[in-house]
Amino acid sequence: MRVAIVSVTLVLSASTSSAQSDAMSIRDDVPIDTYLALLAQVAPPARDGAEAYMAAFRSRCGRPMRTVELRRAFAEGSGDPTLMAMIRASHEKDAAALQRLGTNISCPRS
Repeated sequence: MRVAIVSVTLVLSASTSSAQSDAMSIRDDVPIDTYLALLAQVAPPARDGAEAYMAAFRSRCGRPMRTVELRRAFAEGSGDPTLMAMIRASHEKDAAALQRLGTNISCPRS
């Protein structure tokens, strides 16, 4: 499933980057609904986990998560460990784990 998620991220990064020297820069010009729809096509548990992650972010941080923040959570390194665990919990339909993991969300500093 990780390969599918990375594929979606790479496709979106390539399709949204203009003639920049850094073609892999993650920009905030893909609507969140488009990103989630692509995730659902490739790996439905990834979309479910991402939606749980975004809901926990909204609850803890007091604002919706921007597309670029979600894309970075997927793409940087091996992916945000909390997001990856929430995807796994979504796949396993483990509501208790999703709730517990939601408390691990970090809010960005302003």
